[in-house]
Amino acid sequence: MDALEQISTTLALSMGLAWASGINLYATLFTLGYLANTGNIDLPPDLQIVANPMVMGAAGLMYCIEFFADKTPGVDTGWDAIHTFIRIPAGAMLAAGAIGDLNPAVGLTAAILGGSLAAGSHATKAGSRVLINTSPEPFSNWIASVSEDAIVITGVWASINHPVLFLIGLAGFILLMIWLLPRLWMGVKKVFGFIINLFRNESIPADQNSPQ
Repeated sequence: MDALEQISTTLALSMGLAWASGINLYATLFTLGYLANTGNIDLPPDLQIVANPMVMGAAGLMYCIEFFADKTPGVDTGWDAIHTFIRIPAGAMLAAGAIGDLNPAVGLTAAILGGSLAAGSHATKAGSRVLINTSPEPFSNWIASVSEDAIVITGVWASINHPVLFLIGLAGFILLMIWLLPRLWMGVKKVFGFIINLFRNESIPADQNSPQ
């Protein structure tokens, strides 16, 4: 493996794990552990722990819980809010772990970039879900959740087996994310503004609303 190929492989794995963690951390960990245990990838030393059966069992259990929570309108938004404090640090750690012991400065850089990418993909997912939940039917929520799971599993696999193609796709996602996030933010503000106003109106006593 030449130097350029090594760089692209390491970069794809590092940023791929960070990106996927922002969407579904537990699917990312379980998929990575499965690929390692089936001989599809030689993990860097700092990531070999994810192939441990105990770690895979915990990731699999949490994925099963998230599978149902993520497909329940309203519950998925609460789940995403809690996981803001889990997915982003985990994405930074996985990105740094994929670099290995090349150089402390490179590892820290990977952690910063990985954490930022995990934050971006997490915000894109969470913001999209808030808007999808305004639809009265649950089917769009289910489709979004299943699609996210499939994208994460496929993305982790592609980052390992087709790093260059994955990096091209990741660049496209980042551009889409830059365009989409401000629009999602405006939509989320409108949704929560509507909810706040609804509760304010309900909290006003009925006699205050009656004509004097």
